[in-house]
Amino acid sequence: MRRTIVALVTSALLVAACGNDDDGAAAEPASSTDATDAPVATDAAPSSDAVEPEPTFEDIGPPPTSPDKPAVDIPGELPTELETTVLIAGDGPVAEEGDTVVVDYIGVRSKDGEEFDNSYDRFQPFPVTLGAGGVIQGWDQGLVGVQAGERLQLDIPSDLAYGPQARDDVIGADEALTFVIDVRSVIKRSDAADKPTDPGVPASVGATELIVVDISEGEGAELTEGQTAVVDFVLFRGDNLVELESNWGIEPLQIVVAETGTLDGLIRGMTGMRVGGVRAITIPPALGFGEAGNPAGGLPVDTDVIILVELLGAY
Repeated sequence: MRRTIVALVTSALLVAACGNDDDGAAAEPASSTDATDAPVATDAAPSSDAVEPEPTFEDIGPPPTSPDKPAVDIPGELPTELETTVLIAGDGPVAEEGDTVVVDYIGVRSKDGEEFDNSYDRFQPFPVTLGAGGVIQGWDQGLVGVQAGERLQLDIPSDLAYGPQARDDVIGADEALTFVIDVRSVIKRSDAADKPTDPGVPASVGATELIVVDISEGEGAELTEGQTAVVDFVLFRGDNLVELESNWGIEPLQIVVAETGTLDGLIRGMTGMRVGGVRAITIPPALGFGEAGNPAGGLPVDTDVIILVELLGAY
């Protein structure tokens, strides 16, 4: 069943890597989805043992309202090890391995300052889950310890970027890279030990409409249509409250709040939540997995589901 919901969300709701096919190199420097072993981020970041169990979120405000982006001062010499320079101090939560950091960034070639990518012109911050291997090692290591509100510069040697793998005409083989990064928010990872064992609402059979119950109300910003929600969830079978799958405390799920015809009940049910809140969403088949359900995954035909969602952050 976990593969079922993840496949559905990936195809319709899950946040893609920054940029799109028309962006050229835009999605390349931070994303490693098509990279081979050497350039891909590893688990070189510090242990997550110190991660606070209670998720918190610091709202640093909306992304820039203009395409203006910071200037980058390239290093006097090409970096041979990762160099981190704090340009503006932050005062929000400190990022640890397993946390999700939402950033804006500009990337240039260290040797001459030629820009190859930035998020500002796309008006779309980029989420990074530290330690998940979704970015180059220089990011995975360099973003550990940052604070919400911080601006920093990362000068990254080639072995912590893409190594001998040339990316395009700008990022050649063994290319050192420099990034200036604005940390918009730090979203703390939940503790798996705190995962709820029941949804906190009655079982449901034959629901004909969406039922939303706030288990706890958050104190952060309200989730609105078009934003991206960062959530932990537990999916229960509606009729007997048996857990079918969960990502709680593992890696937050990032969902664009827009109806697509797939799991629309989840989207409608989350809209209006406040960051930090927990909500139980009872979903009839028509707004969930359909009348066919997923018997192989534990969900019989024409069966309601209840999804317990914790909204860790939004951007």
